Amino acid sequence: MNRTVTSVFACTLGLVGSLGACASSEPAGDIHLSYMQPATAPGSSAPAAPTNGDTPMKLGNFSISLAVKDIAASRAFYEKLGFKAVSGDQSKGWIVLKNEQTKIGLFQGMFPKNTLTFNPGWDSDKATLSDFMDVREIQKALKAQGLNPEPAADESTSGPAFFMIMDPDGNPVLFDQHVPSPGSRK
Repeated sequence: MNRTVTSVFACTLGLVGSLGACASSEPAGDIHLSYMQPATAPGSSAPAAPTNGDTPMKLGNFSISLAVKDIAASRAFYEKLGFKAVSGDQSKGWIVLKNEQTKIGLFQGMFPKNTLTFNPGWDSDKATLSDFMDVREIQKALKAQGLNPEPAADESTSGPAFFMIMDPDGNPVLFDQHVPSPGSRK
């Protein structure tokens, strides 16, 4: 049973090399999920260093923003999974739920589809970080890599701002900064 469930899961996620392996009635055997392990440097057990020379972007807090049809029904569902309300106003069509470090935003009538959301300047408890990449810096770095924000943040401003990009599958990725820019805080 366990192997069958694992095989179905692996086929569903496309982790098996061919569709033929998924259609086979034979057991799939051991599926090695080596891509889930950290990359290692050749001849070493230590994780490989990034090869592009860039430092990772500091994107801040992450949550998924769900476009819901009935916010009360969605909230009741996620509360059954152990999520608790941490911010928002359900009467205004939005609420953020949290379970440990996982956050889900429920938005009724605000987003056309589910959206990945990063909040530069915030940690997972919405505390302002002392060191972070301003949303306009992130936007400039992504533009330099050929990504085109729409809408884009006004790069002549500072403080709270946002921009959005689309991933290759059409999923919106929102970068939404709610705090003053680094260096402008006293």
